[in-house]
Amino acid sequence: MTGKHNQPHKAHRIARIGFALATAAMLVAPASSAVAESKLAPAKVAEAPASAAVIPAPAMPAPVAALPQSLEQDTQEFEDIRGGTASFYGHSLRGARTASGERFNPDELTAAHPSLPFGTMLRVTNAMTGDSVMVRINDRGPFHSNRVIDLSEAAAKEIGIARMGSGKVELAVLSDGSDND
Repeated sequence: MTGKHNQPHKAHRIARIGFALATAAMLVAPASSAVAESKLAPAKVAEAPASAAVIPAPAMPAPVAALPQSLEQDTQEFEDIRGGTASFYGHSLRGARTASGERFNPDELTAAHPSLPFGTMLRVTNAMTGDSVMVRINDRGPFHSNRVIDLSEAAAKEIGIARMGSGKVELAVLSDGSDND
């Protein structure tokens, strides 16, 4: 079957090949022509006028002023622990040995706790007034089941429970005593 019946297929095939070659030529031609090179060349950037001021970026940020020590103490993070009733022990035990071996002084800001390590720093806050004091654990106690801490008389006065003999408090650990050796 040669003749007129094969000519439409042949013509169609030649047209497809021609179209493919023409497309390829168009893709390759602009990249190598002088016109394409001028279109692809970088555009000239207008220069800034000589009077324009250039402000350099700072190399380092400005230093931040240190917080005053009193403010630093107020913003330190504390680990809240069980609160409850606090009592205090005073002048009758002055000079007695504490469980840590120190002599008790009711005028120092110290406290007795059943399990916290000696040297642990606590913030003790009066739950009624919000007054707080920092104390250092140097003794064991209290030995009353309904009490969570025994404070020195000075610490009890600081938070306003000395007149009543005891009061509800909240406890927060500042340091665990390991850096107070």
